[in-house]
Amino acid sequence: MLQIYNTLSRQKEYFRPLHEGHVGMYVCGPTVYGDAHLGHARPAITFDLLYRYLMHLGYKVRYVRNITDVGHLEHDADEGEDKIAKKARLEQLEPMEVVQYFTNRYHRDMELLNVLPPSIEPHASGHIIEQIAFVQKIMDKGYAYVSNGSVYMDVEKYAKDYPYGKLSGRNLEDIVTETRELDGQQEKKHSFDFALWKKAAPEHIMHWPSPWSEGFPGWHMECSAMGTKYLGEEFDIHGGGMDLMFPHHEAEIAQSCAALGHDSVRYWMHNNMITIAGKKMGKSYNNFITLEQFFAGKHELLEQPFSPMTIRFFILQAHYRSTVDFSNDALVAAEKGLGRLTEAYQRLMKIKASASSSVEIGNLRERCQEAMDDDLNSPIVISHLFDSARAINTVFDGKGTISETDLEELRAVWKTYAMDILGLQLDGAQDAGAGMEAYKGAVDLLLNMRLEAKRNKDWGTSDKIRNALTELGFTIKDTKDGFEWSL
Repeated sequence: MLQIYNTLSRQKEYFRPLHEGHVGMYVCGPTVYGDAHLGHARPAITFDLLYRYLMHLGYKVRYVRNITDVGHLEHDADEGEDKIAKKARLEQLEPMEVVQYFTNRYHRDMELLNVLPPSIEPHASGHIIEQIAFVQKIMDKGYAYVSNGSVYMDVEKYAKDYPYGKLSGRNLEDIVTETRELDGQQEKKHSFDFALWKKAAPEHIMHWPSPWSEGFPGWHMECSAMGTKYLGEEFDIHGGGMDLMFPHHEAEIAQSCAALGHDSVRYWMHNNMITIAGKKMGKSYNNFITLEQFFAGKHELLEQPFSPMTIRFFILQAHYRSTVDFSNDALVAAEKGLGRLTEAYQRLMKIKASASSSVEIGNLRERCQEAMDDDLNSPIVISHLFDSARAINTVFDGKGTISETDLEELRAVWKTYAMDILGLQLDGAQDAGAGMEAYKGAVDLLLNMRLEAKRNKDWGTSDKIRNALTELGFTIKDTKDGFEWSL
């Protein structure tokens, strides 16, 4: 039976869904103001693994993954400029143009990584009414206050009735000590109170009417409102990166308890971080590598392109609760490991059965299931597949035999665990990654030829290449450094 590590209880627990045969799962998705990087890939792949395994176990899963497109501010959850509004201002675009552009690119990257789409993908900006109603519930219960048109959670008052900090293991005294005093926080009763609704400054371009002011919801509010809207006041699993545990998920618990009288989530799950030289990879540290840069090999820390399946395999090689330190060498090793698995699978599909088996396949299915039931232990599943690859290679090389029954079982287990659950494309589909690089290389080659033609003032050739690519659906933008293109 499946055991998962519940961050709330800090131990493995047998998973028992709220409703028999049905699972409600909510995962914090991206803030879409820039391209997805490796740090975004890890939660996507982690909870894709959980989603796939739950469905394999026979559950009907409603998987909700949100898009944050308003309320996530530059400095912290309560202060600064909205990240999407800032991008829109700098690029002279409508905020929703920024949202749509980067959401489309995020979806493209997820498809390349073979991440299944969620059941529902709500946008924060599309659920302002629900968020206002949720804030009003907290106001009605007396756990929030209005100050200068903004609404704040009264954390001190809340903490007298509910255990604030139970998810992250912090107590209010520690939080008081650690909380920074930021400009613009004079309107709060306490520096650790967090915004449920923010009054918009005159220059703020994303705002909506509310009972308190023309403004926008606090970052934490979207998940409380959308989670309960689509999954009910109590649901099974809430997931996200470990960096969201505090303050984001802690604030979600406080919001739900304040509004509803109880926590909405039964099992909290958090994946650990991708690091570079021991430091978390992320936009805030300016040390991230986008997925597109990985696929194209265009970054100073990369010596070559890496296919989407190599990235997926690299992440699955480590348990989701352990840190993964990025390096080019580690990705090269993952690429070689994936290559060995791919070769073994393709050999498995070619070998012929004999009357009896001289190789031992053992109880491979049971061992793989045992590993997955042990808190989604994907590296152990991979090790079991590598073990069985030795038997496959022995038969393929003519040094052993395998019976029809064993061959069918081996093929079925590999398809189930390597492809359906781990989501690895070992049947040649991963060649689309190599094909994508060739395709990108061909487009870059044509556009470099056009650039050379422009330098030589060969306008006819330059226009011919641009017009032909435009007719095929490419968007081409000349830049001071050369060009950019998209399809």
